[in-house]
Parts: sequence; structure tokens; C-alpha cells
Amino acid sequence: MRTPIASFNKVFPVSIDRKAAIAAYKERKTIAGIFVVRCAASSEAWVGQAPNLETIQNRIWFSLRQGNHTCRSLQAAWNAHGEAGLTFGECERLGDEESPYVRNALLKERMLHWRAELKAEAI
Repeated sequence: MRTPIASFNKVFPVSIDRKAAIAAYKERKTIAGIFVVRCAASSEAWVGQAPNLETIQNRIWFSLRQGNHTCRSLQAAWNAHGEAGLTFGECERLGDEESPYVRNALLKERMLHWRAELKAEAI
């Protein structure tokens, strides 16, 4: 028999502070932008776009550690030189855009600019 939510909360009470923290997390502003990953040993660079610059490095490093990143050349550089051989940096932060369509179009445009500027491969 399933336990209703109301009785679940009586057994495992959810504090108001936790609810407030969850609400604040959901309402936080994210910073979209362009980033670069560089390999010092091979002088290679990879440029990507992200709707949230604060979380993208963790996502990329996780997939590289697992050995299943979609960019084969970046994965090969990671395998050859390890985490210490790669650096992560922000190229550009975008301002707040009301429309996701405008933000995505601007991200694509700026990524093309930075790829050309840095002579980098896309992630």
C-alpha cells in the first residue's frame, strides 16, 4: 500500500529552510555564454556555448572522465594529457535575454566568432 504524501511529510518532515533553498535555486539567474577548453601540450582549442556557464565545466569534465565525450579530439587530448593538461576558460558572457530564441541565436553567432578568432574546433 502506498503512503500518501501528507503522511510521508509527517514521518519525514521537510523544513521550511529546505523549501526556501529549493525555491531560491529554481529562481536563480543563469549566465549564458561562450567557453573555451585548451590543451597546453598540443596547442589545440575547443569552443562551445552553454546556457549556464557555471555548470558546463563540471559536465564536460565528467563526460571526459567517463571516456564518452562526444567530441573525439577533445576526448583524445584528455586521454593523452589528462585533466592537468586541459584548461577551461570563459570567452564571453551574454546579457539577460527575455526570449530563449534570441539568446540561442546570439549564442550561435558568438560561438562562430570565437571559433574563428581562436582557430578552434566546436564542442
